[in-house]
Amino acid sequence: MIETEQLSRRYGSLTAVDALTIRAEPGQVLGLLGPNGAGKSTAIRMIAGFLAPTSGTARVCGHDVRRQPLQAKRALGYLPEGAPSYGEMTVREFLVFIIRMRGLKADVGYRRFDEVVGQLQLEDVLDQTIDTLSKGLRRRVGLSQAIVHNPPVLILDEPTDGLDPNQKHAVRQLIDAMARDRTILISTHLLEEVHALCNRVVIIAHGRLLADATPAELEARSRYHGAVSFSAPGSAIAQEMLGRLPQAAAIEVDPLDGRITVFPKPGERILEPVETLLRQQGLEVSEIQLERGRLDEVFRQITSGPAPSRGAEGRA
Repeated sequence: MIETEQLSRRYGSLTAVDALTIRAEPGQVLGLLGPNGAGKSTAIRMIAGFLAPTSGTARVCGHDVRRQPLQAKRALGYLPEGAPSYGEMTVREFLVFIIRMRGLKADVGYRRFDEVVGQLQLEDVLDQTIDTLSKGLRRRVGLSQAIVHNPPVLILDEPTDGLDPNQKHAVRQLIDAMARDRTILISTHLLEEVHALCNRVVIIAHGRLLADATPAELEARSRYHGAVSFSAPGSAIAQEMLGRLPQAAAIEVDPLDGRITVFPKPGERILEPVETLLRQQGLEVSEIQLERGRLDEVFRQITSGPAPSRGAEGRA
């Protein structure tokens, strides 16, 4: 549904995107993750056909975005960063304009207008001009134009930027529902967005692909994967006892809240031995948790180093 092969964009001596090859399958929500300046928005603009690549190719539903631009764009809904629109138009005028530009027949257009306005809760602002709306409302208007023609592929650049927690939840529910029968590529720097929406993640930095994996596979690379953490009074005593466990590789105590984390040795499962020891010693504990791994730690490990040499990137 979305494919790139050796996709690159250079600005003089600066390489913003360097030989990026990715693939998004039907029903997949693919997160394009990276620090600011990693090349995410540049890559998305090339896939959407709004920026010509210096080299390489991008295809949407099998249509090359340079050789078959109209076919590719008909299959695509695109929410750019910042959600640009026509500020002097009302929300109603803008959506009607997009419906006409998309060539929807009148009956389909009326139905999709009502559906999208309801999904994004725009009923109360239909007759306001867009430049009078809050940032969050403008973001929802931008999302409405991306989905009004019901495309099989969606590309969303920071889709919840500027939304309050309730609005973020509503938009994420909508994206999750839409993902059942389409492919969605989401560019974001928010790790919470990855957890909430994505079933696969591509991490880029310096314009290069550094990892391609599921969120669970990335979390498994964290040193916290399989660790056990909990809070308990008398943390020094608990720390000393836990250090004697043969399955334990290390014990750490958070200096701020005293929370204890027990790290397992490679290949060891440590939750049951920890629970048994705590129970035997009669220690009262709270919030005991088996760690899945911390995506923020893995993200820092992957992206904080120098630019990778060609050929060093690959699947996680």
